[in-house]
Amino acid sequence: MRALFIVSAFLISLASGAAAQDVEAFYRGKTLRIVVGFSSGGGYDQYGRLLAKHISKHIPGAPTTVVQNMPGAASLKSLQYLDAGAPTDGTTMVTFNPGLILGSLTAPSKTPLDFRNFAWIGNISEDVRVCFTWHARGIRDWKAFLARENVVFGNTGVGTSAYLDDRMLLMLFGVKLKMVQGYPGSADKKIAIEGGELDGDCGSWTSLPLEWLRDKKIDIHVRFSNTIPADMPKDIPWASDFLDTEAKKQTFRLLVSGAEIGRPFLMSKSVPADRIAALRAAFDATMKDPEFLADAEKQRLLVGPDSGEVVAKRIADIYASPREVIERAREIAGD
Repeated sequence: MRALFIVSAFLISLASGAAAQDVEAFYRGKTLRIVVGFSSGGGYDQYGRLLAKHISKHIPGAPTTVVQNMPGAASLKSLQYLDAGAPTDGTTMVTFNPGLILGSLTAPSKTPLDFRNFAWIGNISEDVRVCFTWHARGIRDWKAFLARENVVFGNTGVGTSAYLDDRMLLMLFGVKLKMVQGYPGSADKKIAIEGGELDGDCGSWTSLPLEWLRDKKIDIHVRFSNTIPADMPKDIPWASDFLDTEAKKQTFRLLVSGAEIGRPFLMSKSVPADRIAALRAAFDATMKDPEFLADAEKQRLLVGPDSGEVVAKRIADIYASPREVIERAREIAGD
């Protein structure tokens, strides 16, 4: 029996070593694709390319990492691709608009996904979101924003963070907003704003062009995040402060929960567990990489990461929200 125990222990140790070696052997010479659910030039594309530039050296086998843009249905197309066409061997990762997470609860006919059924790799940063108008519109503050009879904002599709922001402005805060759908990405909306096609937008603080801020090209009316980055003016109002009941505040917290998982990366749950574990470890290591952090600072990209395990727990908490809160959020988000 003692001999059998020794042999068994030896075989288990060999298997463990082989598993570690198998991950390295698998990724050596491979290409890891990070699929971005939007066109190039926007915030999700920036974060996807930032991760792609630095994660490879932390993955066993150091695969080549490339970015592929796959716009469509407000990034839903990229998520559906994971389990309907993409390799499930650990060579395809997706970053998408986390507004779809809430959309899967409030508008399941448009976002027919259960986000508990993905393998979460991690989240680079909360998405600190603000709503603004172009300076030429003359809407200088929140009071004037509410008073304006017709404000035109653009959207990439139902269920995105910007779509939810716009619906909150309209349904929760009373802004007289018209929403124009069909823009491929935030870069396209920026062009439309500068050209007078749109009055403004809700978007990520870090995605606002520096020249817009420097030259006072926009008037920022409200923020949908309680976090205030170091370079953000401290006098931008926190939206929750405008709500007068606890029920509205609870609904608001659920509606902005996707933005807290602001720059997420995930894979198919069919990917072998040892490769998921290796990529999670590589992601966590990248978040501490001095070169990665310096690059993020240079690009004015926030870094406040969550591990894959932490994101998965947050997703579970969102899906466990009280039914009455989900119903109130559904009325605002629309279906």
